[in-house]
Amino acid sequence: TGGYLVIEARKETIGTNNYTSARIISEDKKTFTYGRIDIRAKLPKGQGLWPALWMLGNNISQTGYAWPACGEIDIMELLGHDPQKVYGTIHWGIAGQGSTHIGGDYTITTGDFSGSFHVFSLQWDNSKLTILVDNVAYFTGNKTDVVANYPFDKPFFFIMNVAVGGNWPGNPNSSTTFPQRMIVDYVRVFQ
Repeated sequence: TGGYLVIEARKETIGTNNYTSARIISEDKKTFTYGRIDIRAKLPKGQGLWPALWMLGNNISQTGYAWPACGEIDIMELLGHDPQKVYGTIHWGIAGQGSTHIGGDYTITTGDFSGSFHVFSLQWDNSKLTILVDNVAYFTGNKTDVVANYPFDKPFFFIMNVAVGGNWPGNPNSSTTFPQRMIVDYVRVFQ
C-alpha cells in the first residue's frame, strides 16, 4: 500500500489460530551470493512480536530439510518487547541438528525501530559477513569463525516476516496492540 510492502500481524481467529500474519519468500525465484543488501524498513513493536529480515541457503530443500547446513543469515531480528534493539546472526551446522551461531546486537539511543525507517544491511563477500544498521557495522562473522562446512558461499534467498509468539519473544499479552505492521520501503542488492 502506498508504494510499500506491508506485512501485518492481526489478532483474529482463523481455525485454531488466534493471530494471523504473513511472510514473503524469494526461494527459487531470486537468490544472491555476495554483495551488499540494504533493506529500509519500519518495524512493529509489542510483547510477542518477532519481525525478521533474513536469508536461507537456496539448497535448503534439495536433499530434504537441510537446515542449518544450508546456512541462515539474520540481517535483522527484533523482539517486540525491546523495540530499541535489533539482532544480526549467522547460523550453520549439520542438517537436522541444532545450529551453531554467532551474532551481535545494536541498540538505538533515541526512540525505537517502530518510530521511523531504518536501513538494515548485509555486506557479504567470500571471507566475511558484516551486518549494519544505518550504515553502522555492529557484527562481523568471518569465514574462520565457522568451524564446519561453510554454507555462506552459495546462493541465498530472502524471507521477510512478522512472527507472533515463539520461544524467543514469548506470546503476546494484554499490553500488545494489534494490528502491528512491518513496512518495507525497499530492498536493494548491489553486486
